[in-house]
Amino acid sequence: AALTVRFLTRRFIGEYGDMEFIYSHNLTVDGREILFHIWDVPNSQQTEEGSSEEKRIQWADSFVLVYSICDRASFNILPLKIQFIKAAKEGQSQEKVPIVIVGNKRDLHHQREVSSEEGRLLALSLDCGFYEVSAAE
Repeated sequence: AALTVRFLTRRFIGEYGDMEFIYSHNLTVDGREILFHIWDVPNSQQTEEGSSEEKRIQWADSFVLVYSICDRASFNILPLKIQFIKAAKEGQSQEKVPIVIVGNKRDLHHQREVSSEEGRLLALSLDCGFYEVSAAE
């Protein structure tokens, strides 16, 4: 949620509840106006399998999966999530589904549990984009 709010408002808010939100946002890219719809799902709600997660996957055109560099468990669930997304989306068409892995909390490097290299290697092995950021900065 912090990363989404930072993207939408340029402000950092450190604490969020465990709620799911859909945001809409207009952005001009290369002279074209683009409307984003962002379905922000907390990690605790992403663990459910079945119809609700399937609905989210079918709804989306692309995916940004965010983990905390300070929380190995949030990183370790990514391969299964990505395989689930690819099976659901790419099974319907021949097009590659755009997926980006983002390691957040780069500013908390002293609490790091997941190295940048591990993030890059995971993204490379799963054919995803990769970034490391700090929503706070």
